[in-house]
Formats: sequence, structure tokens, C-alpha cells
Amino acid sequence: MIFNKFYIYSLFASLTLGLVNQSIASTRTVDKQDMQRFIEEMARQHKFKRDELEALLDNARIHQSILDAIARPAEAKPWYKYRTIFLNQARINGGVKFWNDHAITLKKASQRYGVPAEIMVAIIGVETRYGRHKGSFPVIDSLATLAFAYPPRSRFFRGELKEFLLMTREEKIDPLKQMGSYAGAMGMPQFISSSFRNYAVDFDGDGYRDLWNNPADAIGSVANYFKRHGWKKGQPVVAPVTTKGKKFKRLIRRELKPGWTYSNLKKHGIKFKQTYPNQLKGTLLELDSGTKQPEYWVGWQNFYVISRYNHSAHYSMAVYQLAQEIRKQR
Repeated sequence: MIFNKFYIYSLFASLTLGLVNQSIASTRTVDKQDMQRFIEEMARQHKFKRDELEALLDNARIHQSILDAIARPAEAKPWYKYRTIFLNQARINGGVKFWNDHAITLKKASQRYGVPAEIMVAIIGVETRYGRHKGSFPVIDSLATLAFAYPPRSRFFRGELKEFLLMTREEKIDPLKQMGSYAGAMGMPQFISSSFRNYAVDFDGDGYRDLWNNPADAIGSVANYFKRHGWKKGQPVVAPVTTKGKKFKRLIRRELKPGWTYSNLKKHGIKFKQTYPNQLKGTLLELDSGTKQPEYWVGWQNFYVISRYNHSAHYSMAVYQLAQEIRKQR
């Protein structure tokens, strides 16, 4: 299905001129050849009309603030500083309230997908403070800026721009009116466009997948995302450990996918507070505690699943620890 021509024209009338005009004030320049190739691809592969796409891309603006933000992600902070952004009483209290307000929906989602309620609550809390801060950039601007004026990740964001245009056509929503983060993430759970198309669900059955204003759809979509990425119901997420000797250092790596069995971890001088199945696989994490002694943790499969939301050990740990505090204080 294709948009009404007048609607598409006004919609697409708004990415190429806007991009070019705003790029003059930006420290980046727009790759107009990439933009034209993108338009040709969308027209050829997805039946969009070239003039309508050119018109839409005229309305998008290049934002220097987006380019600045992506160059200094919060995950680059040391763990002891990153942790304080999310592990504070206000966010914990907000999580308790969100859980109480949506307890029935959270229970239903947990039963259907096998994901604990506190994990779903914590994700929405970390991402948008339970829907209070869903982003202030037009998504079309964010994706156009990063697709055509940010070479290090332009290929990825051109893909997300494609997914966004397909998503808005499928969902029958106006691409110019959707707001999100500097990276184009949307709604209460901050799904990027490809995640929306693949994992968003109409959890309350009203006929719409509304992640901006419908907590039920946001909750169900987060749970579905985790299940589809391999969440194991009833299995542990992460374990605090201590270390002995120097052999354990061989196991420290940036890769978050579990690669060492519990028995192998123990053989390398890693000590656990409880017993796990010998073949359970984990990854050893070393986090900056702000002191001379780092924190050591072992992340299991479910920790890795959280990292599929944001490929950062800091992010996954913040979600897990916030979830535990919310559950404890509720």
C-alpha cells in the first residue's frame, strides 16, 4: 500500500533541501550521492515514488547536536559513574509506581513470554523514565542526519531510515510527526525502526502497535523482544564473583556472548557465592568500581540477551541492578 500522493509529497517534501540547507551550518556535509542512491533503492525495491521521496527528504534537518551526542555515548563512562545515572531513588520509585500501575499487564506479559516483570519495568525506566522522556528529535531528522552526514555508521542508519519509512507506511502514521532519540529510537521502550517492525506487538488487541502512548504495547513488545532474542525463563542473569591468582585474566574479554562454562570459570580461579550447572556458560566481566579493586561479574545467557537491547555491559548491568532494586523496594 502506498501513501496518498499529496500526503507523501508533503511528507517527503520536507529531507533534500532541509538536509542541504542545514548542512551549511553543520560541521558535517551531506553525502548527496548516498542520498540519491538511497532514493533509487527505495523506489526500485519498495515501490516508493522518486519525486515523493526527494520531497520528504527535503524536510529533514541535519542536527549538529545529534552528531555531537553520538560521539559521546553515556556507555563510554566508567561503570561507577554510569551506574549513578540509573541507580537512584527517583528512578527506583518511578519503577515501583509503574509496576503498581500496570501490574496486571506485566503479569500477563511475564506469563506469555517468560520475562520477569522487573526486567520489563527496568528497561522502560532506563530508556525513558517510564515514558516521561521519549525523545525530542523528529525521527526523520535523526535518521537522515546519521544516514547522510555521519560516515562512521551511515550504512547502519540508512538501513534504519529504510525501515522507518516502511514502518510508517505499514502502520499508517505520519513520518514527519514521530519523535524519538538522537539515534532514532522511539516510544516508551525506545525501539529503533527495525526492532519495531520485527518485535513490536499489539499487546492489548486494539489493532495498533503504539509504543509512544500505550503502556500495554510497550510492555508486551519489550517482553517479546527478549523472548525472540533467547531469554531463558527461570535462568540466572548475572553473578557477582571474586577471583584468585592470575589465570582468570585470560578469560576477560569485551565479547558479551557466553563462552566459558561454569566449571571452566572455576578452574581459572573464579569463585561463586552459589553453585550452578557445570555446563552453564557465562562471560567474565571486569567493571571499574572507582577504586583500585575492580568489580568482577559473570554474565549468563540472560545477561547477553539484555545486551541485545544495547550492546554494552554497563547498560545490561544497570538494567539488572535497577530491576533488583525495584523488586526489592516494591
